[in-house]
Amino acid sequence: MSLEVRDLVIEIGGRRVVDGVSFEVPDGSRIGLIGESGSGKSLTALAITGLLPEGASASGSIRWGGQEILGLGDRALARIRGDEIGMVFQDPLTALNPIRTVGRQIAESIRIHQRVRGAELRARAVAEADRVALPDPQTIVRRYPHQLSGGQRQRVAIAMALACRPRLLIADEPTTALDATIQAEILRLLRGLTADDAMSLLFITHDLAVLAQVATHALVLERGRIVESGPVSHLLSAPRSAVTQGLLRDATATLWRGDQPSGGSSS
Repeated sequence: MSLEVRDLVIEIGGRRVVDGVSFEVPDGSRIGLIGESGSGKSLTALAITGLLPEGASASGSIRWGGQEILGLGDRALARIRGDEIGMVFQDPLTALNPIRTVGRQIAESIRIHQRVRGAELRARAVAEADRVALPDPQTIVRRYPHQLSGGQRQRVAIAMALACRPRLLIADEPTTALDATIQAEILRLLRGLTADDAMSLLFITHDLAVLAQVATHALVLERGRIVESGPVSHLLSAPRSAVTQGLLRDATATLWRGDQPSGGSSS
């Protein structure tokens, strides 16, 4: 299934924060949305999944496999989320339920969408934990989010998003809070899992160096509008817009200094 976004407009409190954004994510492709904070990239992802914050409204068209999903009711969207479209959020500690074991959270979408129960469901949770390379999955599924490291929590979030083998994964800044070593591990994991399942990927980031590791094509957003698009290799070698040039300078400076993202976590 392919995703088609046409003339997407998002308004919050009468202010237009995404303005006429259009793009496609064809089957099996790896597309990036990149821009500075406030560019509208995360709101675009939330509009696709029907998770816009209260007070935000969206218009235009979002088609999934030919079906218009913008404006669908919560129940209809819930059947798509987790089953056909998975999403990994930036901060897994806030995305995960602190009072439920990670195994129960990994199993939730399997229980809902595939009607699996009992011992089979518990075995599936362990298998999904193992698939994302969590250590000692039999033990770790019985733990709570606060008992895991940042890298482990992000692996749980990925396991949750991919448990039902969706056709599209949306990853919204999934490595921002991780140190450079764990960041690289998570990026390799995402590349491998999406390739294994022939899954499409929409990867959202502010970091051009990170984007180059996972996406082949990208769209650059500034103040809610697309200012440049094309192969990631072209954005790196010959950026046209001022914002892309700035993102390239930031990425080059980070690599030159050997900086690590803030909030380092262990795997």
